[in-house]
Amino acid sequence: MPNIPPPFSAAYAPDDADIAARLLPSVHLGPPQEARIDRTATRLIEAIRKRDDRLGGVEDMLREFALSTKEGLALMVLAEALLRVPDARTADQFIEDKLGEGDFIHHETKSTAFLVNASAWALGLSARVIQPGETPDGTIGRLVKRLGAPAVRTATRQAMRLMGNHFVLGETIAQALERARPRSGERQRYSFDMLGEGARTATDARRYFDAYASAILTIGKAAGSHPLPDRPGISVKLSALHPRFEAISRDGVMAELVPQLLDLAQRAKVHDLNFTVDAEEADRLELSLDVIAATLADPSLAGWDGFGLAIQAYQKRAGDVIDYVDALARAHDRKLMVRLVKGAYWDTEIKRAQERGLDGYPVFTRKAMTDLNYVACAQKLLSLRPRIFPQFATHNALSVATVLELAGANGGFEFQRLHGMGEALYEQLAKDHPEIAYRTYAPVGSHRDLLAYLVRRLLENGANSSFVAQASDYRVPVTALLQRPADAIVRPQHAAHPKIPLPGDLFAPERRNSRGVEFGARAALDRLLTEVKAETIDLKPIADATPDQANAAVAAARAGFAAWSRTPAATRAAALEQAAHLLENRAPHFIALLQREGGKTLDDALSELREATDFCRYYAAQGRKLFGNDVAMPGPTGESNALAMRGRGVFVAISPWNFPLAIFLGQVTAALMAGNSVVAKPAEQTPRIAVEAVRLLHEAGIPASALHLVTGDGRIGAALAAHPDIGGIVFTGSTEVARSINRALAAKDGPIVPLIAETGGINTMIADATALPEQVADDVVTSAFRSAGQRCSALRLLFVQEDVADRMIEMIAGAARELKIGDPSDVATHIGPVIDVEAKQRLDAHIARMKREARLHFAGTAPEGCFVAPHIFELGDAGQLTEEVFGPILHVVRYRAENLERVLQAIERTGYGLTLGIHSRIDDTIEAIVDRVQIGNIYVNRNMIGAVVGVQPFGGNGLSGTGPKAGGPHYLARFATEQTVTINTAAAGGNAALLAGDE
Repeated sequence: MPNIPPPFSAAYAPDDADIAARLLPSVHLGPPQEARIDRTATRLIEAIRKRDDRLGGVEDMLREFALSTKEGLALMVLAEALLRVPDARTADQFIEDKLGEGDFIHHETKSTAFLVNASAWALGLSARVIQPGETPDGTIGRLVKRLGAPAVRTATRQAMRLMGNHFVLGETIAQALERARPRSGERQRYSFDMLGEGARTATDARRYFDAYASAILTIGKAAGSHPLPDRPGISVKLSALHPRFEAISRDGVMAELVPQLLDLAQRAKVHDLNFTVDAEEADRLELSLDVIAATLADPSLAGWDGFGLAIQAYQKRAGDVIDYVDALARAHDRKLMVRLVKGAYWDTEIKRAQERGLDGYPVFTRKAMTDLNYVACAQKLLSLRPRIFPQFATHNALSVATVLELAGANGGFEFQRLHGMGEALYEQLAKDHPEIAYRTYAPVGSHRDLLAYLVRRLLENGANSSFVAQASDYRVPVTALLQRPADAIVRPQHAAHPKIPLPGDLFAPERRNSRGVEFGARAALDRLLTEVKAETIDLKPIADATPDQANAAVAAARAGFAAWSRTPAATRAAALEQAAHLLENRAPHFIALLQREGGKTLDDALSELREATDFCRYYAAQGRKLFGNDVAMPGPTGESNALAMRGRGVFVAISPWNFPLAIFLGQVTAALMAGNSVVAKPAEQTPRIAVEAVRLLHEAGIPASALHLVTGDGRIGAALAAHPDIGGIVFTGSTEVARSINRALAAKDGPIVPLIAETGGINTMIADATALPEQVADDVVTSAFRSAGQRCSALRLLFVQEDVADRMIEMIAGAARELKIGDPSDVATHIGPVIDVEAKQRLDAHIARMKREARLHFAGTAPEGCFVAPHIFELGDAGQLTEEVFGPILHVVRYRAENLERVLQAIERTGYGLTLGIHSRIDDTIEAIVDRVQIGNIYVNRNMIGAVVGVQPFGGNGLSGTGPKAGGPHYLARFATEQTVTINTAAAGGNAALLAGDE
């Protein structure tokens, strides 16, 4: 029985300095070796700079259109989206928008390469036709529109296709094999990559599987008789083979994806091909290795040396992955191939870690550390020959020279380059070292599929710090390109980027970022699940308060107001910060409470806990500034003028059931920080969460006299609103209830007190033809169906341009079909229950109505209980949706590109103004929509839920609320009154300070 290693485990985001301290001493070579590396690298760099490619490659493109220029960025966006735009009008707008951002007319072509010249010529021609300020609706609408627009469109699309032809080996595997056929006796190794985004639907996954299977057969038939490793290969992407390739769906992934991967591997074995599993993002690494390990364990793959995987050197766990792969190879007595890359998702990894509030980053923040780790990983891989066959993918001359020196004369490895890149370097390498093999990683697919791939390559290699960009820049001396990564780091304490704060310090020095948990880190997820499961939650019914008890709470709060309002702001802020600290320390308890009383999934419960924590810290930080010291105002000599903010009195906080911890604490802590005493009335469905939140605030230092809890239904809320002694109300809930509270306040005699209301909305998203369908599908499914659609910000109405509507709706429906509905305590659940039977009945009635009046695109299946499955309906007109539908129901309306104004009018007619999503690559369109609509939160090319405290202040206009925005810099002031104190400092006989002053 083989000694199978346990599942892969390594620290997800270890400290950069600790890694540097380990790596720095290990990569130094002797002076003779370093000298040989310098000579080899210099020769390769000189070859890159001397090459005059008649066609041109990425290096030529980057030299011509650097990403640090407006032209370079415009070109990147054009490449990413133009070829997927089907209609002429949108294409014309898009081309004009991007060409207007750069000076293509006066661009002086520096390159002699045909590709670059042709692209520059086409873009310059287009820019000349479309002058600034001209649009398809303006000047160009006359003669130029008739004669110029088609020429513009054709020339610009051709420029994109020219790039596509150079960077993609073929649109089909047959075309790619024909182009890869050796000329004049030379033999080249290829690894073919079938282009495309990750699967969003089961249909996508099946299509990708079929494409891989067909490619393996076609490649195998043309592979010849050479033995491995001198045989062609194919790269497969696990996320293309499963629509929910994510850690929380592990059981489903293992059951469904492992047989698929094994099937492809067995087909590759028949032809003795190199079969490489591509690398994914850091949060999928453990899951990827689980799938690979399970596949590799199948005895049918024994005797085949072609199975392999890619490892990313920018991931801090790369060395651990190599050790794990070696252990698998030993256990199964196999030889494996390992492609070592540097990594292509760096900016995404940084952003995700910051958003998730992790303790650190899973990737290095300095490029020099990635290069250092690449060398260390290369040393490790070379030491594991022949059991591991290393494949070094790099376009960096120094990295190539270093690997050559480390490898010695033993062979047993190869280099790899991307098709269309690194040609000069590897041509020179082949001349100097004909015995060294290199493989070309060759993308195969349609030009439309090329787009995202091309942009990723340009971003990865076009940054000013990348070797490819610097090697193409003659102003950069060769000696600078020869600097060793260890010499750039010098000491461990310099390993981390000084300008990229740790995720926890993202908002420093003002406040800490709330702490999250990475679900892709098995140890962290298992620990959280164990702790949550161990929590004992008392869900015994809590008695409703009586009207007399509500009145008594207001009286007690009024009595406690004076002492609390005089408490220094710093003391009040410290209590809120202590509350944040307690929330994080008791995260498992509150997550369990949110799941069992509020029906939250694990992801939603954690997010809500983090939002509540952020509210406490943000309002503490804001309160220190607003209430800490009086503001000195300007004025005449002999007089002081100071403006101070003070609490209003008793604030009533009425919170909803859909965010029973975050909104509850947000309201209460804001009112307390402003110096008010508070009577909090939570939703009748979630009183237990409120009880424990108030208990925590009291423990944190809020006096019992300043904070009072009153539970009950709407009648208790109405009694509190009508009380004559309250100083204000903060409310989140329905527009109908907000109106009744407003009327109650207006009907009272006495002071006019503020109502801070955040209500709902018929929230919309607009997706035009330039939008990436996969991104639209991701963001629509998240915005419409996460939290069972029970968010104020959730998407209710999607407007999609008719030219792309069929494909987008199909993809959205297919993605919705993959969502798991059920028990929220199951980590794999995406959609939990709606809040109660009454809510389910309302939603079921709406679904029944829509089935009669609209076109049904998707109806999910829900289990028994308070569950409502996602539904997608297409409306003939947006006016059919007359009210907010608070659940997982998406309504879709098609629109013609020329009728965008009608879409905006339809949005305005709803009267709501809470959230809006825009998916477009046309900046002018985005700016026009933003300028046109009165909507509180607008999200562009992303989902439209999950506003982050202090980052995306949240709140709407019109029927969606009064403002100011929660979690924003103007919120606390609404809870306060202002007091100006003017003192005549000269009253005692003159202004001594003025009289004593020097000239």
